[in-house]
Order: sequence, then C-alpha cells, then structure tokens
Amino acid sequence: MAGRHPLSSSLLGLTLAVAVTTAVQAQWTEPRRFKAGGSPTIKVLAHIPLGGYFRVMDNEIEQDVNRPYTYVAQSWDRAGFSIISTKDYQFKKIYSWTIENPELHGGTGGMDGKYFKVKGKYYYVQSLQFGNSGPDAEVGAVIADVTMLPDTSKVRIVARVREKEYLGGFHNMFAYKHSDGRVLLFATISGPYADVFDLEKIVSGAPESSWLVGRVPIPAGPGMAMGNFGYHDFQLFYDPATHQDKFYGAGRGGYFIFDVSKIGTEQPKLITQIVGAAGVTGGHTFTPTPDGKFAVTEAEYQYAPLRIFDLRPGLEGKVNAITQPIGAWTSDWQSLSHNHEVKWPYVFVSAYEDGLQVFNMADPTKPFTVGWYFTCGCTDNKGFGGIPQFYGNTVFQGAFGVKVRNHDGLIVISDTFTGFWAFKMEGFDGWNGHDWSMPNISSAQDWDNGPEGAPKHAAGGGGR
Repeated sequence: MAGRHPLSSSLLGLTLAVAVTTAVQAQWTEPRRFKAGGSPTIKVLAHIPLGGYFRVMDNEIEQDVNRPYTYVAQSWDRAGFSIISTKDYQFKKIYSWTIENPELHGGTGGMDGKYFKVKGKYYYVQSLQFGNSGPDAEVGAVIADVTMLPDTSKVRIVARVREKEYLGGFHNMFAYKHSDGRVLLFATISGPYADVFDLEKIVSGAPESSWLVGRVPIPAGPGMAMGNFGYHDFQLFYDPATHQDKFYGAGRGGYFIFDVSKIGTEQPKLITQIVGAAGVTGGHTFTPTPDGKFAVTEAEYQYAPLRIFDLRPGLEGKVNAITQPIGAWTSDWQSLSHNHEVKWPYVFVSAYEDGLQVFNMADPTKPFTVGWYFTCGCTDNKGFGGIPQFYGNTVFQGAFGVKVRNHDGLIVISDTFTGFWAFKMEGFDGWNGHDWSMPNISSAQDWDNGPEGAPKHAAGGGGR
C-alpha cells in the first residue's frame, strides 16, 4: 500500500490519486470473504456498539458548532433512537428512547431521523415503520424536544405524526427550511406521493388536521418497480440561480425533480426526470451537486454502481428525460453502495459491507476513490441471516447511514451490525461551497439565516 503523503486542507483529491492507486487495486482484485481495516487517509475517532445485528439504521448530525450531538435510529426491539455526544471529540451515548411496549410492535421500527429548529428551539424527528398487526401502524414519526441537551432529563416527546390513509409509517424523511420561511417535513409513505408536513404547526400544538400541507406526486410510467410505493428517498435544495425550492425524489420508475416553491398553494411542477436508464427500474437515493448541475444516484441491488448524471439537458429543456449516466463509481463491483452525502468534490458513502467510502467527483466522468474504512466486521454475502425476520444471503448489511458535519469535517457512520462510528479524513477539515467556487448548499440546513441566494425578505432553506 502506498505511503502517507502530505495533503493540503483544500485540495485533497488530486494529491491522493497516486497514494491510493495501489490500495484501490488491492481492494478490487484481492478476493476476500472478510474485509477489515482502511486506507491511511481515514482516521477512526470512535466506535460505540448499539445493540447487535440489524438494531441500527440511519443517522443525523447537528450542524450548530455549539451543539455536538448525533442521533442514531434504532430498530426492532430497540425501536427508537439514541443520542451520541461528540463534545471535545469525546464520544459517548448519553440518551436512548424506545417505543412503549416494543415487543408488541411488528415491522422495522426506527429508520430515519432529522433534526430541525423552530423559534429558537431544537427538535429531532424519528421516523418509525410498524406493521399492521400491532399498535402504532399509523404512526410515521415521533418528535422530541432536544433543546436542553446535554440535560437528557429535559428530552421529551412532543408529538406523534400519523398517516392514517396509508399505514406502515415513514421510511425516509427530509426536514427543510423552505424559501418562504416554513420548516417542512417531507416524508415517504406507502402511497404514490410524499407527504409534506408543517413542523412549526406540529410543535406549536396546532390542530392535527392542519399539519399536512401538501403532497408531491410520483409520475406514472414504465419500469414501475416498488409496487404501490412512491418515493423511497429524497432531498431538497434551494436553487439560487432559478430561485426555486427543488425536490429531488428517487423512487418508483426512476428519479424526479419537482419545483415545490409554492407547495401547499399550488401543485408541484415536474421540471425534469431520469427514467429509462439501463439497469434502473426504480430509484433509491438522488443527491444533486451544490450547483444542481449533476447528481449522484443509487439503485438498490447488488452489483449496481452509483451512477452520475448530467442534469443540464433536462433542466434546459433539451430532452424530455435523461436516460444515460455520464459516470459511475463503485467500491467493489460485487458489493453495493448505499446512502451518500455530496460535499463537492467529495462524495461520502455508507457502502454496506464496504463501510465508509469516499470518492472525488471533480470530473464527474472519472470519479476515483480517496479513502475508506470497513465498519461491518462481517463475512460478505451473509446479510439478513442473523435474525428470524429475514432469511437468505445478501449484501444488505453493514454501513447504513452517513453524515458529515460542515464546520469541522466530522464523518459519522451508522452500521447495522457494529453501531456508531466517527471518522476524520486527512486534509478534510470542514466544508464550505465557496471554497470550491460552488454555492454553499448541501443537505445541511441553515435554520437561522435561510438559504444562500434566497430573497432577503424571505427566510428560507438551502443549507450550510
């Protein structure tokens, strides 16, 4: 393996190309049934077990420099969430909440989580997925007031968000500060659209009938994988060039971009779509670059790479649908990469059996790996074999969720088997889009100041 090279804080990728070439070749060509260790560019800061096989799902990290808290969704008999303090880089679990009578609940339990801020108070919303045979099948999420952390005695559940028409809960969610000032929650349901809730109304105690303020449809078309479900995952970015709030949804049939600038008063408008791409009948995850010109996408099946698409032909109206990727990346062609965060030019990936992976997409047609660490501690192709609810051998095990803290570059991974992990990448000490001649926009929200490029008279979303 190539030795460690000195790196600048602003240009890691190109100087790492030589350093990782030998290691990447070894990673891809050496047959291994058990993957361990990592690249010299990734430093492990912490590892906290959280309950054993498939008891851990996605994660969330607060971006406020004065609030060092990470949240981890927990599943099955631990259905709920745990809170990890990262203060002074001393990592410890400080709190856990579990649904009442978890043994009576079917389904996965805790899945996704997002934090948000309303009128100076901080909240965490935890998605839940319970089966129809037990209690709470209509509960999609619980909302906890976490303002008083680190005093965990003050953490309290303030609301339960329900979807009574389509039972089974929320698989994924996105909390977004809209350009009109509203704090909105977009949630996947077992129906042909995404629900949109007004979080300020929820936490302020407004009537439950006022919480649901809109829905984003999923277009009908060929390749309708996922049955009655609509979206699997989505993100929302503000576009300062067009002054639009854009919804990037992955789900049945492919990937779709909607204008949701007037959600609640006007129907969302389809801007463009990625459909008909070879090997893609349904989208899993859809993440744009800060300028909205490119996107990294996932299709959830073994051997599928992360595909990179140029969105400009669709955004400019030159084509009705985008059908061909311009680039692709994988950590191991026999495996599957999962969720990801774009912090241009880097993409941070939770890659199931392949743990944390990081690649550089400065040239979207030629992405290359710059770091990795295997978190699973598992034998490959043995997923879903450790609990009675699942049978068979798959690659669906290991690193599930990934988040990056912008002000210091902290990377966190939630692993379905081994729990919580924290990392730093050499030369990556934080992220601001302006350092890369990009809008300072990512999945992280600026709850106080609104979106970059939004009209000054409107407090809005976007991200920092």
